[in-house]
Amino acid sequence: MAETVTATPGRRVFVDKQSPDAYRALAATAEAVRAVAAEAGLDRVLVELVNLRVSQLNACAFCLDLHTRAALRAGETTRRLAVLPAWRDTELFTPRERAALALAEATTHPADAEAQTAAYALARPVLSDDEISAVIWVAITINAFNRVSVLSKHPVRPAPAH
Repeated sequence: MAETVTATPGRRVFVDKQSPDAYRALAATAEAVRAVAAEAGLDRVLVELVNLRVSQLNACAFCLDLHTRAALRAGETTRRLAVLPAWRDTELFTPRERAALALAEATTHPADAEAQTAAYALARPVLSDDEISAVIWVAITINAFNRVSVLSKHPVRPAPAH
């Protein structure tokens, strides 16, 4: 059990450090979800687009920083990353990516029944059941990590000078 520290005004608890067993379980879930996504045939770029879009919706600076770098390593372009918040208004994303992004948004805002219906209508013609399930699991998992980072206020620090 991690040591409990008396809270002071403005100080956040890093819940991942305070409850490491729970965080390890979340990390293990993320690893299983990565395997499910790969088995379903989702490429790394699509997975990172989902991670980024959900992190944008949740305003998670830490995850945005982490997954932007991961998307670039996976081959994503800065142009598409720049317009990701407005993906519906561009022709830069494939039908599969658009379906995945709609599912990710519907998963992030589950109370929006109309968005869920629209997302499934977009997904059904271009994604298999395995792919739909994998996208939803990716979105569920990044939502959980976003909450850990946002509520802990994980810092985003400048890269060290070379």
